[in-house]
Amino acid sequence: MTKQYKSEALAAAHEAAQGLAEAGVISKSTMRIFDEKCLTPIQPMTPQEIRALRQREHASQAVFARYLNVTAGLVSQWERGEKRPRGTSLKLLSLVAKNGLGAIA
Repeated sequence: MTKQYKSEALAAAHEAAQGLAEAGVISKSTMRIFDEKCLTPIQPMTPQEIRALRQREHASQAVFARYLNVTAGLVSQWERGEKRPRGTSLKLLSLVAKNGLGAIA
């Protein structure tokens, strides 16, 4: 999955830092600071936002779930507010919100 950066300059700085981290020059804790400063934060989504996003993409819960690699039941729980998307699911939802369902197809 591609990373979303706040700017091109921060993308270059982060990628350079990542190379240094892989070489063992930068510690993991320093790399976490670079992540916080450079990467676009992922905002939580409300049940209404998730439903509106799915409807905007003209997808049933089952089809939407298939794209996100989750169950239709979980999408239903998100839309009812029983559970909240986290981690990879939230990142994929953010990408769909920004670029459409085709971005993760």
